Amino acid sequence: MKSTARNFFSAEEQQRIRRTVENAEKATSGEIVPMVASCAYDYPRAEILGGGFFALAAATTLSWGFFQESLWVFLALFVLLYLPCKWLIRFCPPLKRSLISDREMTEEVAEKALVSFVERELHHTRDNTGILILICLFEHRVQILADRGINAVVPPRTWEHIVAELTAGIRQQHACDALCLAIQKCGELLAGQFPARSDDEDELPNLVLE
Repeated sequence: MKSTARNFFSAEEQQRIRRTVENAEKATSGEIVPMVASCAYDYPRAEILGGGFFALAAATTLSWGFFQESLWVFLALFVLLYLPCKWLIRFCPPLKRSLISDREMTEEVAEKALVSFVERELHHTRDNTGILILICLFEHRVQILADRGINAVVPPRTWEHIVAELTAGIRQQHACDALCLAIQKCGELLAGQFPARSDDEDELPNLVLE
């Protein structure tokens, strides 16, 4: 079955992730929001161009092999095959990914992280100490985005190691363990710079599935 954000983690794993966030935030005034997205973008161009290419190849082969290279048969086959080929690409993620450049996927994940950071109001925490841990399933990418309060004292490259570990854990089929470990490490980094205060509140959701 195709993995989506809502079925990627079991109900028990989702509860475990939320508890991990709660425990990590007990030691810091920071806010950690893990987010799982089915995809960062729909990539319609890949479907259009890919569907056209496969329909063209199939129509050419069939008209050449069985219909004496008839132009009218070729055109009819192309029209008939275009939508099925487009749907094939849409519902076959590995095939669709092969039609999208790594650079485009990286850019779309970065944009998704930034948009989600604003939409989920991570930039409105009391001390500007929100952290988004974004997992994009289709793109097979992870991105961590921290608010300006954190970036002022924690170098941005600090997150690269956590991202690498989380990405490796997901590839090894240990996604829940890897995400919980990433949350714990983010919490430890925040606790050193932004310790918990007596009037702290849980300002943001502890897991977002989109």
